[in-house]
Amino acid sequence: MAREKFKTLTEQMFYILLCLTEERRGVDILELVRSLTGGRVNVGSGTLYDLLEHFVSEGMICQTRVEGRRRSYLITEKGRAMLDREYERLMAQASDYRQILGKEDKP
Repeated sequence: MAREKFKTLTEQMFYILLCLTEERRGVDILELVRSLTGGRVNVGSGTLYDLLEHFVSEGMICQTRVEGRRRSYLITEKGRAMLDREYERLMAQASDYRQILGKEDKP
């Protein structure tokens, strides 16, 4: 049985979609991911453009502008739903962690 595509997201996928809640070009996405994560998550340009192509073909993002080689993208409703599902999955994992280890969130 084939694995469902994009059932869960890698960190890189998550942050790319998160960045696209506003229209952005590839270079802007790379900079924002680095800034948001304090450099913890690194997305290479090859990985970024490969994922952008997959996201477009799956209807998770759309191209909003093309100016020569520069392209801008924006998340779609389908992509936002996927981002929301991934957030809920991560929160459930964090809740399970707290339950088992008895750790509380930091203020």
